[in-house]
This record gives sequence, structure tokens and C-alpha cells, in this order.
Amino acid sequence: MIKVALVDDHQLFRKSLSLLLSSFEGIEIIHDTNDGLAFLKFAETEVIDVVLLDIQMPILDGYEVCKRLKLINPEAKILIISQLTSKEAIHQIMECGANGFFTKNSPPELLESAIRNVVERDYYFDVELGAVIREAILWEKKVHYNLDLTVHVSLTAREIEIIKMACIEMSSKEIGDKLCISTRTVEKHRKRIMEKTASKNFIGVILYALKTNAISLSDI
Repeated sequence: MIKVALVDDHQLFRKSLSLLLSSFEGIEIIHDTNDGLAFLKFAETEVIDVVLLDIQMPILDGYEVCKRLKLINPEAKILIISQLTSKEAIHQIMECGANGFFTKNSPPELLESAIRNVVERDYYFDVELGAVIREAILWEKKVHYNLDLTVHVSLTAREIEIIKMACIEMSSKEIGDKLCISTRTVEKHRKRIMEKTASKNFIGVILYALKTNAISLSDI
């Protein structure tokens, strides 16, 4: 059972979303709130698999909720649900450590696969992944953002192989089957790669690998 929390300040949208999620098999809504601070308090002691989080909220916006949640409950996957689709918004979503982005204009039937994707693959974007990466790189160049490479990180051939497979949205199980290793071993590799590259999510890993030429855009 996937345990889901909803954090959105629009009550009608939140209640409608709750009804939609209740129709999905294997998904349980364990928390429903419009208050980011109250949610963070709840998250300190509860097991949460996926958080559906709005960006534009009073008191504490979604970016800040996301950053704080990663500190107190790092295992929880965060799927941002918003109408904001600018390059700046996409970049901030990746920077704050979210695992994915789902626009409020998307077809409702895609939400179930989005939730399962952040659980199984660690990320989800409802546009082509390559396009998201390109937008992020273009935005960083525009604002003169530079990757800190003062500490050299050496990725192994196996780690690069796993990154390339993640780029084409293969799940940990699919990667394990392809490499003849267990899903658990793949998850250990993914966690280690994120630690080595100081990435908050696997999108960050892919960006790091691109900027250090470990992979190329043709791999995405």
C-alpha cells in the first residue's frame, strides 16, 4: 500500500484530488491539509511514501516545505503539483529536492502512474525527461549557475550504466533484470550515486553526469 499525503491550500482541489486518489488501487491517503507547518509536524513521526505538494501556499511555500521535509523524512518522495511551468519553477523544483512535477492541467488519469513512478523510479515529470533536463541546463546558463566541481567525483562504469538506464526511465527492477543483479542492489547503487554527487534527487544525478561528461544528451 502506497501511503500518500496531500498538501494544498485550495480545499476544493484537495478534496477532489482525495476522491480521485481513493479510486486508485493500492493507494491510501493518510493526511490531508492546507498547512505546510502542520504537515511537517505530522511528517516527523509518520511513515509517508509520497507527498503531493502545491507550491503556492501561505505561511510556508512548497519549496520550503520540500526542503524541510527532506531533512526530517528523507525517505518520503515528493511530487509537486502546480500550475507553474516556467524554466525557473522547474529548476527550483529540482533544487529543493522534489522527485517530480505534475501540472494541474494534466489528465487526471496520469496521476496514478506519476505516483507509482516516483516510488519505483525515484522521479517523474509529465513532460519528456530530456526536455526537462535541457530546460534546466538552459536556465542555469542564463543565470550563470556553475556546478561546483572542487571535489572530484569518480563514477564507476556500473554507476554510469545505471544512470544511463535511469535516463530512459527504467525502474530499479528493470535495471536489475537487465544487469542480472537484485533490485535491492540497484537501490544501493542509486543511493550511493546520489551521495557521491551530493544530489537531492536522481534528476540532480543526471544533471551532474551531463555536466561532467559522464553521459551525453543523446543518452536521454
